[in-house]
Amino acid sequence: MTIIYQYKVASASFLGFFRLLKAWRGSVYKLIYKETIVFCVMYAIISLVYRLALDATQRRLFEQLVGYCNAYTNMIPVSFVLGFYVSLIVGRWWTQFTNVPWPDRTLYIMGSYLVGRDENRRMLRRTVARYMLASLVLILRSVSVSVMKRFLTQVEVAMFENVRCKYNKFWVPLVWANTVLTTARREGRIESEYGFKFVLEQIADFRDKCSICFVYDWITIPLVYTQVVTLAVYMFFGACLIGRQYVENEDDMPDLYIPFFTLLQFLFYMGWLKVAEQLINPFGEDDDDFDMNWLLDRHFTVAMNLVDYCHSVHPPLVKDIHFDDVAKEELPYTEAAMGSRRPNFMGSTYNLARPSTVSQRNVPNPEAYEAARMNNGSFAGLRKRSNATMRAGAVGSGSSWSLFGNRSSSPKFGSRGRLSYLSNGNPALGPLNFSAPPNAEYPQMENRDSRSSHPNI
Repeated sequence: MTIIYQYKVASASFLGFFRLLKAWRGSVYKLIYKETIVFCVMYAIISLVYRLALDATQRRLFEQLVGYCNAYTNMIPVSFVLGFYVSLIVGRWWTQFTNVPWPDRTLYIMGSYLVGRDENRRMLRRTVARYMLASLVLILRSVSVSVMKRFLTQVEVAMFENVRCKYNKFWVPLVWANTVLTTARREGRIESEYGFKFVLEQIADFRDKCSICFVYDWITIPLVYTQVVTLAVYMFFGACLIGRQYVENEDDMPDLYIPFFTLLQFLFYMGWLKVAEQLINPFGEDDDDFDMNWLLDRHFTVAMNLVDYCHSVHPPLVKDIHFDDVAKEELPYTEAAMGSRRPNFMGSTYNLARPSTVSQRNVPNPEAYEAARMNNGSFAGLRKRSNATMRAGAVGSGSSWSLFGNRSSSPKFGSRGRLSYLSNGNPALGPLNFSAPPNAEYPQMENRDSRSSHPNI
């Protein structure tokens, strides 16, 4: 019964959501049009009585009442109470759907361990599937109005009726399914002990979700909360019937006869309340309630295909069209799909400029670094030394340049663990000395960079 409109908003477009306003089935207009008619009729009656039936004294008393009601309607916390209530209802609504059990997982796992297409194994798999579906039907009969109407006169098997339990007996078919699987394991039809245990765990999970469906039907949102929200909304608009009336002593208010903005408030607040009323029990027969009969039909068809028709059957093994390719860059696109092709994403920092070698050098003494910067006001010594190292064709200790430039370095260390020689055979400059003045001279290295003829630049 859920109203499906996803295909209408698959792509953002001009007035995309606005086009949805013309729908009737499942719309807010369908939910509140009766209440809106009643509100408008009552508002019109009060307005006509004020304009035509009251004398001067009575009109003055009515005007005072209008001012009083209009001043104190804002004291009713409709937005807060209603917003929190609806958010609670929507969260509960979605959780109920995610806990409706699906038999697919259990059945295709069972098909991996209870293998064979002989008549006995087929009957075992189909029996387990039927028992699981029977358990699902039993629990949905307890919570869903549409399923209850459909399976109202079903005659249960005598063995089920003989179970002496005054509570909901949806779990009985699952006990039968466990017994069938235990017998199959004892007879060797399920060869793996792990597989036997795994299938039973899946059935137990299926049973747990059936229980959750029952619990959500049993434990509802407290009635007092629903009453508070309902009273807040209806009392607010009851006060608006008086407080939003036009009176003659309000010179700055035009007499529009129709309270336009009050009707907008009614649409939003009453529509909000009706949303909560519709979603509080999604197993009913409203337009947006869960279509459990469709779900049962789907489960039955899929279950029989899983355990029987599709069991141990697959297309023949053939070489795919990319069988001899080491790696395929990307799958082909059709002309219609080329508009959705996007560039390859390598990370948000992939296209950023790589940091220079100077920026990659480690600072062995941050305090001295800051002191040199404050005293000298520049990084002249750091630049001079780093440029000399770059011209020498090597990177000092702790540099990350090899990560960006795809260069490998094999520094040699002396007896004290200090870097004594670089990979090109030149002596290393050692750690940065920030205590030296910015114009201090450093040993000149032989220029091995063919791209530069000025080693001192």
